[in-house]
Amino acid sequence: MRLNSTNQKNNICRDRKNFKKIDMSNYKFETLQVHAGNVPDPTTGASATPIYQSASFALKNVEEGRKIFAHEEDGFTYTRIVNPTIDVFTKRIAALEGGFDAVAAASGIAAQWLVMQGLCKTGDNLISSISLYGGTYGQFKNTLPQFGVNVKFCSCEKQSEIESLIDEKTRGIYVETIANSNLSVPDFDMLAQVAAKHHIPLIVDNTVGCGGYLCRPIEKGANIVTHSATKWICGHGNTIGGVVVNGGNFDWDCGKFPKFTEPQPSLGGKSYLERYGKAAFSAQLKFEGLTNFGGCLSPFNAFLLLTGVETLSLRVQRVCDNALALARWLEKNPKVAKVCYPGLESHPSYKNAVKYLSHGFGGIIFVDLKASKEQTAKVVERFKLFTLLANLGDNKSLVTHPATSTHSELSEAELNKVGITGGTLRLCIGIENIEDIIADFDNALKII
Repeated sequence: MRLNSTNQKNNICRDRKNFKKIDMSNYKFETLQVHAGNVPDPTTGASATPIYQSASFALKNVEEGRKIFAHEEDGFTYTRIVNPTIDVFTKRIAALEGGFDAVAAASGIAAQWLVMQGLCKTGDNLISSISLYGGTYGQFKNTLPQFGVNVKFCSCEKQSEIESLIDEKTRGIYVETIANSNLSVPDFDMLAQVAAKHHIPLIVDNTVGCGGYLCRPIEKGANIVTHSATKWICGHGNTIGGVVVNGGNFDWDCGKFPKFTEPQPSLGGKSYLERYGKAAFSAQLKFEGLTNFGGCLSPFNAFLLLTGVETLSLRVQRVCDNALALARWLEKNPKVAKVCYPGLESHPSYKNAVKYLSHGFGGIIFVDLKASKEQTAKVVERFKLFTLLANLGDNKSLVTHPATSTHSELSEAELNKVGITGGTLRLCIGIENIEDIIADFDNALKII
């Protein structure tokens, strides 16, 4: 088991010639996505991070083992907790997000679960935006209550509404950077103010924020960031993974989170906060969350994610440019009833999008066709470039019918509340030539 101590940095790599650590704190996003966390193999000099496909790691001697298991020293013991390949991936994502450190998980849903077990116990509650990815909504609505954790849903748009739901058992506020339903962008300044006032963390799913390229929520007051790394971080639709970024900016000694401040037998009587400082949250996620629930990322998947993240900014910029161009074309199309895209002035969150997002407005478009459910299905079947599948963040353009797939767990009333109908399509734009994308959509609409 290995965990960064409080004085370690995520934005560290080694000089390619001398294998000396160099400080990358002043480097830009595009450079960090290639170099941050990278440690060339000291034996072979391999530049690419090796796949350490090992379940466990040998100890030099008994005393080393004792110190590691007593949390007196850092080291690798078992891949369920951490692995050298995974360690590089988490360092890189933490650097891109401007976080203190990070913990990897088997999927985005697993990453969220890690956060929930770290923050909540039976009797606690969470405030969450109603505008969520369908899988997250299902986890919050159906699964967490089975463990005695209640989730209170609201728009998270008004301070008074949020504060009316907060009580002594509230353990966090949860939102998405760009909501995977109505593409709303939250008012981070307001949310951070409310969270700080009530001494609870602000948790942001930044999946659609694309690894920090479009938005770095921690810089805007968030304390914890989650990702489905399956999406844009990977970018190629070839693996599943998740990651939690610890901002290192929350006061766990506020009286509401004894899990981090009370002595732990496994830590020699010290608390997580005493032993790990700013890394306390990440330590709990690893040594309790991953240890007891087992939702770890595989080394091979970490390698694929590292490969994907090296081109993150290039892919996402092309995606954003394509999405904005298609959204503007769709908005003028007479066969389209409504276009939902935060980069359009017609979107309710346009001002927040301009204020909080960088480089673009993301790759997701929701479009309501002037068509029945049956006609909409025929439109989907006429696409040649757009692939029908339930995923996001691929290099290829994707299309989904939310009412029968990603948001199928929602009732009719809930679907209406988030603005999804039988004629709604969710588009995830790829890196193809924009003229080809528009031509494909134009051809598909001829069935209407």
